[in-house]
Amino acid sequence: MTGGALPDPFAGHPDWTPGPPRPIAPTPAVMGGQLRGRRVLIGLPGHGWRSDLRADEKVVQGSRTYVPVIPEAEWYRAEAEQTEVFAPLVPVERVWVEELGMAGLPTGKPADVMSRLVSLDEPPRRNPVPALDADRLTGRRVINLLDDGGERRDLRAVTELHTSDTGDICARVTTELDWYRWAWSGKPPRTLEVPVHVLWIE
Repeated sequence: MTGGALPDPFAGHPDWTPGPPRPIAPTPAVMGGQLRGRRVLIGLPGHGWRSDLRADEKVVQGSRTYVPVIPEAEWYRAEAEQTEVFAPLVPVERVWVEELGMAGLPTGKPADVMSRLVSLDEPPRRNPVPALDADRLTGRRVINLLDDGGERRDLRAVTELHTSDTGDICARVTTELDWYRWAWSGKPPRTLEVPVHVLWIE
């Protein structure tokens, strides 16, 4: 390769912005592992996918294996109130588990339509996007990068970006449990103000 410099993946972001969190890499549920409480996607290759679901352990009926799957909001309520809920059984070959892949370079908005194309053979890998680049935050799944290099997940943004009392650009987030409890109980969630440079869309 000759001429010109390689594009800088950090361009447009401050030097003190930490590296990106790990992406979501869907993995077929048939590959094994415990499923109870795991976030999953269901669907058919070539047809489409549904997300924001949680699974229970596999069950075998006759010669087929199924995964009980319920909407995430119902899963949180059932866990919080210790109630039973109806969970449709989905054939295991139609279930993918949201695993965490290897962290890569920061990714912004795709430059063109061609870079957005995916295969319909399986759910696409989902790379995190800096909150600074997101078109909206409220209600989205977010990741808070911690000082020790860890990641705090299972959070939802409850505001857009704003200026805090100390002059920092930030957004308020809450746990997913409190996010869903807000819907079924009307009780406003406890929130935490997170600086934009450590906040990512999952």
